Amino acid sequence: MKKFQLLVMVSILSVSASNVLSQYVIKTQEELTNIKQLAQEKVYINHTGPLALTGEYVYYSFSCFNTQTNRVSDISKLGYVSLVNSKGEFVLTQKLKLDKGLAQGDFFLKTDMPSGVYKLLGYTHWMKNNGLNQLFQQDFIVINPYMADQTALLNKETPKSLLSKEDYAEDKSTILLELDTLAYATRSKVRLSLRNYKGYLGNGYYTVKVKKKNALESPLVMRAPEFSKKYFNIPKEINKAVGDSIYLPEQRGELVFGNVSYANTNEPVENEPIVISIPGKEFVLKFATTDAEGNFFSYLQKDYKSENVVAQAGSANDYKIVFNNKSIPDIGGMEFTSFTLNEEYADFIKGQSVYNQIENQFFGLKPDSVLVGDPIDPFDGGTPEVFNLDDYTRFPTFQETLVEILNNAGYRNNGKGNDYIRIAQDFETYNEEFNVLPSIVVFDGVYIPNHEALKDYDARKIKSISLIRDKFQLANKEYQGIMSVETFDGDYLEEHAHPNKTVARLARPFPKKRYYRQDYTNNTNYGRVPDYRTLLCWEPNIVLEGNGTDLEFYTSDIKGEYEILLDGFTTYGKPISLTETIMVE
Repeated sequence: MKKFQLLVMVSILSVSASNVLSQYVIKTQEELTNIKQLAQEKVYINHTGPLALTGEYVYYSFSCFNTQTNRVSDISKLGYVSLVNSKGEFVLTQKLKLDKGLAQGDFFLKTDMPSGVYKLLGYTHWMKNNGLNQLFQQDFIVINPYMADQTALLNKETPKSLLSKEDYAEDKSTILLELDTLAYATRSKVRLSLRNYKGYLGNGYYTVKVKKKNALESPLVMRAPEFSKKYFNIPKEINKAVGDSIYLPEQRGELVFGNVSYANTNEPVENEPIVISIPGKEFVLKFATTDAEGNFFSYLQKDYKSENVVAQAGSANDYKIVFNNKSIPDIGGMEFTSFTLNEEYADFIKGQSVYNQIENQFFGLKPDSVLVGDPIDPFDGGTPEVFNLDDYTRFPTFQETLVEILNNAGYRNNGKGNDYIRIAQDFETYNEEFNVLPSIVVFDGVYIPNHEALKDYDARKIKSISLIRDKFQLANKEYQGIMSVETFDGDYLEEHAHPNKTVARLARPFPKKRYYRQDYTNNTNYGRVPDYRTLLCWEPNIVLEGNGTDLEFYTSDIKGEYEILLDGFTTYGKPISLTETIMVE
């Protein structure tokens, strides 16, 4: 029997959810002891800042570590990156699916973003339990040359950074950067080798970026050794006591949660099965049960394409169902560095702004590609029988269509309530015990608790009906088969109401990309296309194994001094940071 369900509990935790803010309330010392066995996390973000102009993309890599082992964490399956302005407002937040603690992403600085000092944050849901100091923080300067108001960057204080330069020797005994030369012509190939001289001790996760040096004094990039030092004594476990609330770790996927109460009294509804669905052709079905306070929790493990999430109760009672949003981190008391625009920066800003505008004009010729993730299989490996209704004589109602076209599915009544849809079993696995069970029915991926309400549905709107004849379990109940109905417009969610249903928007995780690489092997393809890249190479997550790896990239039309920076950590958590400089002449 296949099960569409998930036991909502942390692997080492035995407490039950009891707060609508996706938190536990720790009730006993034993619970607290168990909770503290789950290590805390820390996050390192390597990025192409910390100074950028509007009209630019900012690229970053995301690495999440177990604070007790200093190795990449296998606790959280999602991470978050936020940009916060000096007023404490979250300008943007991106959600990332973590693969063995690693992820990558980018964001575009729109031309309506004001100049100012911002803070780049990196965290997981679990890290929010220990407050601001647990979060990754990097000062980030945004300059908007298209706005006249630059008062945010015109203070008279001496520019300073919350990070000071560290006098540390680069460890070239483990990893070494090798180049064939240090001077290159424009549009020429650069061959860069990463050599590992320590075998398994040098294996690790690294980021390589090659960027033109600028003339502006700005906050320093937090490199791996500085991060290790700054966060070395960060708490190894959550700092909570009995009676405190804690945020749940997203150990089994993306956490979705909400609350159910009686509509007329607002009293919580306990022990009510809730079906959570993400609609669409590649739908997702999940299940949760409300606790004593009416809260329900579930985890999304599969990829999903829709930004709608639906929660439904099958009961005939009048309920109020709400989804609760994940709260943003508490950033009270966060400090921002000061930064002052000087007149001598004007030429650099004007020049970079021109480069950005030209590059954006030709962006369509240099596209990034979104990597295709795992296929989304709503039937968990089952092969459905598909009935395309245009291949048959059309009948006016859904019920008539089942009677006349689908031999293996139709309405039944067991004498205990409304009619339900039954799907006949596969003869080879026939079992009389399941022969009277209802099926799971979804319309455009929306779970339908009341099958009788569909009888008179206009079948002319239906494109196809798919059947799976296996046995399933959902919401603590057994079902015989799944019927998935796809309409032509795919709009059943918008067109039909259900009394015990609520819909919320769910931001999808940032897609994994393969970033564009300029290639001048055949220069005739780009001979008339200007190349004003100041970021020549960006490799966010290099998994280095064995003796090393080789990279190739091309210089652009912009001459000057470029810095090559390798930054990352060995699999044992040792920070590695190396730099080289090349000239484009």
